Amino acid sequence: MTKILVATEKPFAAAAVEGIKKTVTDAGYELVLLEKYTDPNDLIKAIADVDALIIRSDKATKAVIEAGKNLKIIVRAGAGFDNIDLAAATAKGIVAMNTPGQNSNAVAELALGMMVYMARGCYKGISGSELKNKKLGIHAYGFVGKIVAHIAKGFGMQVYAFDPFIEKSVIEKDGVKVVSSVEELYSTCQYISLHIPANDKTKKSINFDLLSKMPKGATLVNTARKEVINEESLQKMFIERPDFKYISDIAPDCHADLASKYEGKYYATPKKQGAETSEANVNAGIAAATQIVNFLKNGDKTFQVNK
Repeated sequence: MTKILVATEKPFAAAAVEGIKKTVTDAGYELVLLEKYTDPNDLIKAIADVDALIIRSDKATKAVIEAGKNLKIIVRAGAGFDNIDLAAATAKGIVAMNTPGQNSNAVAELALGMMVYMARGCYKGISGSELKNKKLGIHAYGFVGKIVAHIAKGFGMQVYAFDPFIEKSVIEKDGVKVVSSVEELYSTCQYISLHIPANDKTKKSINFDLLSKMPKGATLVNTARKEVINEESLQKMFIERPDFKYISDIAPDCHADLASKYEGKYYATPKKQGAETSEANVNAGIAAATQIVNFLKNGDKTFQVNK
């Protein structure tokens, strides 16, 4: 029988597991669970005879992929897929997918919550400022960016966006102003919400030259990836711009230094929390199972990321 393995060091919610199981068993497949494992070798052993793999933040390394003798597809339940060795998957003819859009609302709500947190002085009882009438720049207008824009407009913010991969007319239909360059976005907006992926072009691209263009009272919100930030530039920005604030749901490598020096201007969540809602957990898990079933039965590769 075709086997689908769910390998989650941090398990899905019970409702998500139930939904995944129903999707898999209704298709006539067997579900195998590997939860709360601590040794990577446990995953290597578990994958030996399965046809498909669902993971969250677990790493589908080259060793894991090569151990999957029958493996045909890996789906990361979430938007990012940098925890899958795409080259190794491609070399073995294995399809790798993510589940775009399933966590988007959760991440977008977190981004706005972070803006409020910083604007109100981290809730320390001091006078803060309002988001209304402030200019927000959305760096990458994908699933999350679109929802951030929608929520921000509800706050009365003026919303701008830069995304060279999306038609200007598509963004403007949402009542969002499109800028012609990333430099224009940063020089225009007091708040920037980052939604770019981490790849060879974007890693360390958020540098001092870009950040220093931001107006007085600048706040950078990162619910993307820590790798897109040039940390030396981030530290320099704090030194040279006392008005600058940075909040992220994934701590930079220089976290200890920033946390000790810039209380009230810097904050990072203890772990990445963008998708940590019960709704996103269920949505992403069931979407992953559905995509696997559609691939195995119909050859559907809609969300393949290693084309």
